Amino acid sequence: MVDLMQKIISLAKRRGFIFQSSEIYGGVEALWDYGPLGALLKNNIRRLWLKRFIQDQEDVVLIDGTVIMHPKTWEASGHLESFTDPLIECKTCHTRYREDQLLKKQCSQCGGKDFTPPRQFNLMFKTFLGPVEDKAHLAYLRPETAQSMFTDFKTVQEAMRLKPPFGIAQTGHCFRNEITTGNFTFRSREFDIAEIEFFVEPGQDEKWFDFWLNQWEKFFFDLGLKKENLRRYEHPKKSLAHYSKRTVDIEYKFPWG
Repeated sequence: MVDLMQKIISLAKRRGFIFQSSEIYGGVEALWDYGPLGALLKNNIRRLWLKRFIQDQEDVVLIDGTVIMHPKTWEASGHLESFTDPLIECKTCHTRYREDQLLKKQCSQCGGKDFTPPRQFNLMFKTFLGPVEDKAHLAYLRPETAQSMFTDFKTVQEAMRLKPPFGIAQTGHCFRNEITTGNFTFRSREFDIAEIEFFVEPGQDEKWFDFWLNQWEKFFFDLGLKKENLRRYEHPKKSLAHYSKRTVDIEYKFPWG
């Protein structure tokens, strides 16, 4: 299966779909450039998504928020405290891993089995606004697109005269400083997201959750993905994100699983 994935990666590069960023300098781990055909493919999928989930809907509107937001946004959303992964480090060669993805508890670089205790590593990239690099000017690159939909909620609702149930949608670049990367574009440090936040009356959340789950699954089928290659994965309570009541992933059967 690994050989199959390498063939896919090689073909995608030769045909101009996707290749490693800054390749002439040796490339950058978990960063990818989309070539002429890849860029067109991405745009085609985005156009189909916009038509299906915004233009064909009566109750969903589109916004385009900034990549950098007020730092208090991430404090209020819980990302500063909880958007983390458990980080461990090999005591021999100092290679770092995400603890829950190091299955054999053995360093892949030196074979060592002695690791530091896990500590929580925040996945948001830091930057600074303006010429002064201090805590007062600290900012973050967004790890997802949802937050603009919440911070702009009142303005959008009043401008468009919306009443629940209604949705706010957004697509765009996101950034996550992943500890462990791999499997081609998976767990990339820069990527695109297409999201909808759908606002409903109290007690209507389960009904609308199931509705949108079915809509997303149908969208994937209409893109040409075969039903036998897709499955729904219901996350157990212990693995839910800090902001989630329920999460269902629609998973695709890739060469590695």
